[in-house]
Amino acid sequence: MIQWYPGHMAKARREITETLRLTDVAVEVLDARAPLATENPDLNKLLGNKPRVVVLNKEDRADAAVTKRWLAWYTEKGAQAVPFCALRSNSAASLIRGIERAAAPVVEKWAAKGVNKPIRVMIAGIPNVGKSSVINCLAGNARAKVGATPGVTRGKQWIRIGSRLELLDTPGILWPKLEDQDAAMCLAAINAIRDEVLDEWALSIDLAQRINRCSPKALEKRFEVPFSGLSPEGCIEAIAKRRGFLLRGGVYDLERAASLLIDEFRSGKLGRMSLQSPEA
Repeated sequence: MIQWYPGHMAKARREITETLRLTDVAVEVLDARAPLATENPDLNKLLGNKPRVVVLNKEDRADAAVTKRWLAWYTEKGAQAVPFCALRSNSAASLIRGIERAAAPVVEKWAAKGVNKPIRVMIAGIPNVGKSSVINCLAGNARAKVGATPGVTRGKQWIRIGSRLELLDTPGILWPKLEDQDAAMCLAAINAIRDEVLDEWALSIDLAQRINRCSPKALEKRFEVPFSGLSPEGCIEAIAKRRGFLLRGGVYDLERAASLLIDEFRSGKLGRMSLQSPEA
């Protein structure tokens, strides 16, 4: 069973609770490839009725058609949902519009009292979903610390965006128990959990199954090998054969092939794909 809840995350949860009263809108950053897996039920409880915007980040690595269905799914539930890619120039403007729509009732109350002040926004999410990249895109420069390893952002940072917004970057927090192991595997696949606590072989087998379900031709296209009808273990072996991964005695290096499959998925080299869909 995958479990990971570092001590600094427990501290981050307390900090978020303490600073929540200072913010007007919460922006929860999710990974577009696995939105439900990257939602944090702790955060749902903490936010209560506070206006919220859901950001489907890294949408350039997710299946575009599936992302479109996710946006409709969140809209049906009454949430502001925005697709986001930090590499695209229009993403920042789209997210700012979403924040302003979510904050509109609060801003109207201020206006009735003659108050004019920036909208304070909390940027939150689990580790490695790209919170800092979202902030940097909004800010137009790298003001928030960015890293590819889960757990980089450790403290609070207020960042002024023009005259309209102030953003609070928060450390990524996971819930104490990952009881849904299907979601845990999704988190592991997208690198939201440190590799040190994972069984890499088990993850590669699970990932091969998911890829064959959501994008059955992806492996064949990438590795130029027919994967049809192969078991997940057979897929790993086929990758080892195709890439010539050999150990002494002519035995195929399946662990190296398993690592390659995970790396190729995380880097987007297998093409755009979503590990979760709203229908499922």
